[in-house]
Amino acid sequence: MKEENNSIQSFENKAIRTAWNEEQEEWYFSVTDIVAALTDSADPKQYIKKMRSRDPELNARWGTICTLTAMTASDGKRYRTNAANLQGVFRIIQSIPSPKAEPLKQWLAQVGSERIEETIDPELTIDRALETYEKKGYTREWINQWLQAIQVRKELTDEWKDRGVKQGKEFAILTDEITRAWAGMSTRQYKKLYYRYFQRRKTGKPVISPKTLHSLTGLLRI
Repeated sequence: MKEENNSIQSFENKAIRTAWNEEQEEWYFSVTDIVAALTDSADPKQYIKKMRSRDPELNARWGTICTLTAMTASDGKRYRTNAANLQGVFRIIQSIPSPKAEPLKQWLAQVGSERIEETIDPELTIDRALETYEKKGYTREWINQWLQAIQVRKELTDEWKDRGVKQGKEFAILTDEITRAWAGMSTRQYKKLYYRYFQRRKTGKPVISPKTLHSLTGLLRI
């Protein structure tokens, strides 16, 4: 599947990785994260194996319920992991005896409805993003720079598309060339600086200026 807008959403303080499929216009949820949120299992992958063994019908349909989707793991790297859409997640929930089942279903329905609302009114996406970052403690200055960087990135990629540049490898090559010409570093090296900034931000000791952060954010979102 073509994954877009990968994000992490929270259900009862449990992180659930999600990916929005633009072509199908629906959310895909990490199956491992869903199971972990429902069961509080220390080893959700092992729980899934046992769940499939005790539910033959679910096991038989597993290949159609789950889709391998690139998502970011705890080590910061992206791996292809089993993900399911709302219908698939509801089927998995049926096999898990948990008092959290109904609250999770309501949460899933809310996530789905919010995305539909945002498709109709894109400003809702911005409003919700602002609210989320403010709750996380980011300053208004940082949030404004983040929004500006998104706009810069969109203008640049729109120009590339108009000139026939294909997304994926060609975008990555151009991004890398721009980064090297601008700062003498590869995009990968700048990513390290970017994440280093956020690590230091937690301790109140940023090591990158807001101006540099603005430039980095635009590049990293390409």
